[in-house]
This record gives sequence, structure tokens and C-alpha cells, in this order.
Amino acid sequence: MRNFGIILAHTYKNRLMSKAFLISTAITLAFMLVLTNMDRIFMMFEEDAESRAVEVALVEEGSELYEPLNEQLMQHEDRIQLTRTSLNEEEALEAVSSGEFGAALVVNRDSAGDIQATYYSDSLTQQFTPIQLQNALQHIKETEATQELGLSGEVLADIYSPITFETSTVSDTARTESELNQARSIVYVLLFVIYFSVLIFGNMIATEIATEKSSRVMEILVSSASPVAQMFGKIVGIGLLALTQYGLIFLVVILSSLAGAEQAEGGLSMLQALFSEDIPLDLIGFAVLFFVLGYLLYATLAATLGSLVSRIEDVNQVIGPMNLLVIVAFFIAMFGLNAPESSFITITSFIPFFSPMIMFLRVGMLSIPLWELLLSIGLLLASIGLLATIGARIFKGGVLLYGKSSALKDIGRALRMTRK
Repeated sequence: MRNFGIILAHTYKNRLMSKAFLISTAITLAFMLVLTNMDRIFMMFEEDAESRAVEVALVEEGSELYEPLNEQLMQHEDRIQLTRTSLNEEEALEAVSSGEFGAALVVNRDSAGDIQATYYSDSLTQQFTPIQLQNALQHIKETEATQELGLSGEVLADIYSPITFETSTVSDTARTESELNQARSIVYVLLFVIYFSVLIFGNMIATEIATEKSSRVMEILVSSASPVAQMFGKIVGIGLLALTQYGLIFLVVILSSLAGAEQAEGGLSMLQALFSEDIPLDLIGFAVLFFVLGYLLYATLAATLGSLVSRIEDVNQVIGPMNLLVIVAFFIAMFGLNAPESSFITITSFIPFFSPMIMFLRVGMLSIPLWELLLSIGLLLASIGLLATIGARIFKGGVLLYGKSSALKDIGRALRMTRK
């Protein structure tokens, strides 16, 4: 047990102080800061755009569209300043080119009396102005059409008013629509957490072992600590490293979200929108449980595979099949968000390499029988135990294997070495 603690502390400290971990954590925290403040960033750009109103020269044969068009545009807080001119189309284009106007709108009517318009500017990268002009002209056309049909504004509003349509369930155990939306959000977040955790930290475990093998440190460790202590010391050490990083991310998100909620006048922060109601404690408990079990399963597999290679360059090759399993599980779970009751999702939720994502998906979205949940967890625990037992034997022989790696052949060689 003492050797286990030493290996755990050594693994955690070395990785925690590594440049790669510090840089990746800093980049991740910066990204989360941007993400949680996205609404304020957009608002900042909008305020900047509002400070530079676009002056648009209106060119039309008559003067009947200026008043209704300007009335529509005034609803957008003067971001578009419409100017009536006596210029023809060519003169308006020259005025835009010289910078006298920001843009020009040429409006006329066809033989049927329908509105036709062409928008000119020196750049089409700003889409707000032409879209608002188009919407305003469309509204004018609809108003003219309703007047010709003799329809009042009240009648037209009644026609376009949405119907009342609600969804409900006859089951007492089924989740409500708001609970489903909340559960779907939590499941969606956890799927990404498990996905990236396995890919990043599983690769880190395999790389850690391959690095020690390449430096021949492993030969000393084998004689001073049991294979199980070595393997799980690294698994738990890297796991604590992952929790440290996630803890920092969660802290930054919480503080940034709370700061945004204080500055927003009656608005909701990102976390408040995600967790707008009381979160079921059982769902949080299952999220932690399946995350830990999923990590242990894939981390044990990564440590086993990492012990078979003696060069860091071979790590990606040997853990490629494991990464493929994670990717397949992730895409199945993404499909399951829209069809959690499908037979395919039900069957795959009992496959140990898929169940950390897919069974949690079903738990979050559905009311499943207790026996299904217990069976899935039991299969996961049995798989972790079996993989740990076999993996420890492979690890014991694998850490002494050097040379070119060949996956299945090396597994057999590692097992044979443990019998010597």
C-alpha cells in the first residue's frame, strides 16, 4: 500500500507541474471564460455596431415608400438612417463610392405593383442592414395586401397567432418536458466530459508508462512494487489530475457565471439557464458513478496497452482501438439523445465499453427498471475487475518487453513472461 501511495503521488505531482498540463489547463480555462461570457461579448459587438449607424440613400421614382419604410426602421433604434434623395441610381452609386453615404437602396415597382429593391454598398460583409431593409419592405408589402383584401390588423394578428399545443404524459414516473430538457443538457455535457477524459487522460496514462519504459525506470519499479500497485497508482494519480483540472474549470465557470448574472439586468447566466430548476440528486449521483466507472474501465485498458510499447511513438498506434471504442460509444449516445427508447440503445447500454455513456443517457432520459440499472453497473464492475486482473498480469510482463510493438503478439508474450 505504501508503494501505491508513492507511485500515485509521484505520477500526480509530475503531471501537475508539467508544461503540457499547465498550458492545456490555461487554454481550457480561457475558452470556458469566453464561453460563459458569450452573451456579453455579443452584446459588446452589438453596442459597437449601434455606435456606427449606417446612412442609407433611398432612390425611388415616387415618395410613397419613404414614410412607411422609415417607420419600420425606427423600431431598430436608429441603427439605420434612411435619407430621402433626389439622386438617380448612377448618382447614388457614385455617392456610395465616394463615402457620402454608407449604402444606397434603389426601390421601384414592377408592372403588377410589387416592390422591387436593390441594395448597394462598398462591402457585403455587414448583413444586418440589408436584412432589416428587406424585412421592412416585406412588411410593407404584407400591409398593402391586407388593406386590399379589407383585413384589419386585429384580424391579421388573429390569423397568425400560434395555436395552443401542450405535451403531457399519462405515466406517473415519466419525466416532464422541463425535466427532460434539463436531463438532456446534463447528459450532453457528461457525454463530452467522458469522451474527452478517455481520449486525453487515457492517452496520458499510456504515455506515462511508455516514457518510464523508454528510460528503463520501469525495471527498477517492477522489483520494488507489485504490478497492481504500479498500474492503479498511475490510474488513480492521473484520475486525480483530471479531477484537479475539472475542478478548476468548474470553479471558473461558476465564478464567471455568477459575475455575469450580477451584471445582467434580470437575465440568466449560462448555468442558470442549464440548471433553471432543482436538479434531481439521483441524476447527479449517477453522473458521478458512471464517470468514475467509465474512467476506471478505459484507464485500466490504457495502462495495459501502454505497458506493451517501449517507445512513445508507438502509443497512439496501440491505443487506437480503444479510442475507436470511445468514438463509437459517443456517436451512439448522440443518436440516443433523440431516440433513447430504441432497441439498439437498450442493447448497447449493457455493453461495458458503451454503458458509461449510454446507460447514463437512459437513466437521465427515461424511467428504467431497477434491474436493468443494476445489471449494467454489475457488468461494468465485473469488466473492470476482470480487466484489472488480466491487465495486471499483462502489465507485469509487458513492462519488461522492449522492441517493436505488435499488439496481440505482445499480449501473449507478456502473459508468458509472468509464468517464468
